[in-house]
Amino acid sequence: MANFKELLVWQKSIDFVTEIYRITEAFPKTEIYGLISQIKRAAISIPSNIAEENSRRSKPDYLQFLKISRGSCAEVETQLIISKNLGFLMKMII
Repeated sequence: MANFKELLVWQKSIDFVTEIYRITEAFPKTEIYGLISQIKRAAISIPSNIAEENSRRSKPDYLQFLKISRGSCAEVETQLIISKNLGFLMKMII
């Protein structure tokens, strides 16, 4: 298995986390311990789990950590929909 840094999915998820940080900068400061924190933690968990699974080198672990990453993607999507509904994201396609 390749080093996790060589995986396209890991690279894209790092870009995604970076964009999440940019997006949440515009959120109201009252959300620092609410949606901002939740979104960032869920987003960070995506590349983190990909990297962790890659280091384990077993197929069952690989699949389990990919499932966790996929769950984190759904979490972020849900939180972004809520953010959009609250007016924190003006133009967003989900």
